[in-house]
Amino acid sequence: MSITLGVVMDPIEKIKPWKDSTFAMLLEAQRRQWNILYMTPPDLYVRDGRTYARAADLKLTDARTDWFEKGPERNLDLADLDILLMRQDPPFNNEYIYVTYLLEKVEKEGVMVVNRPASVRDSNEKIFATEFPQCCAPTLVSGRSDILRDFVREYGDTVMKPLDGMGGSNIFRVRSESPNISVVIDILTQQGKTPIMVQRYIPEITDGDKRILMINGEPVPYALARIPREGELRGNLAAGGTGVGRELTDRDRWICEQVGPTLKRNGLYFVGLDVIGDFLTEINVTSPTCIRELDGLYNINIAGQLFDQLLTLREQQ
Repeated sequence: MSITLGVVMDPIEKIKPWKDSTFAMLLEAQRRQWNILYMTPPDLYVRDGRTYARAADLKLTDARTDWFEKGPERNLDLADLDILLMRQDPPFNNEYIYVTYLLEKVEKEGVMVVNRPASVRDSNEKIFATEFPQCCAPTLVSGRSDILRDFVREYGDTVMKPLDGMGGSNIFRVRSESPNISVVIDILTQQGKTPIMVQRYIPEITDGDKRILMINGEPVPYALARIPREGELRGNLAAGGTGVGRELTDRDRWICEQVGPTLKRNGLYFVGLDVIGDFLTEINVTSPTCIRELDGLYNINIAGQLFDQLLTLREQQ
């Protein structure tokens, strides 16, 4: 089957190909002999109501150096694509939101955009998890210092984090006796202007922050547990965590069953759930990672499973 695949991503020359999930997807597309067209967010534009991009053909090599070759840029009507991967990393700022508006126009032209732009825009990765309170540890979202303090007093040991962070940035463990609680709250809430998330501390973080990948609402049967280094709260690989493969537990699968139908209904075809111990903590919808690590550990092809699902969905439309 001849498929033309577009990808909107951050500059390919800056990725780490040996661990980049978008790169894994593109390698699989190339293996299938699909046409691959590469663009970055600034390359998108609207002219007379249609969305275009300055795009380039892409050829890849699975190597740590010289891993890509770009053809000359050309104007591309994005409606000519069959599938478009939206793989821009956060921060989820105004620029990111503008890209979702442009790609939503492309989706209306019949292109399958992965993930659906409106659903990405509407699904803050922290707040989205609160749609499933039965899966979460006690959680509060607020910008008021008194409400945040009451929560910390109630649970004694908590974790505070911004709603727009990624890679474990600006995460604080705050106890009821912490002398710097005022400073942490003031910094994270920008003096009460911005809501943040606070959750009861989950001690099982020492066993890892599990990333479970979901394909059209169904889990890959293995997770990558990101183990914090000694003395560190965060398990994120970007924060120095170590990835260890784990089979999903019964509780993991139950969480996936709770979340999966909503993902499928909203066109969130490829999603990463973060689970610590028995609790869902985040739902990553922008550009989930860990494909390459899990493929390497278990000799699976997650990108291949994703593309098989996408092709089936296209046939059903």
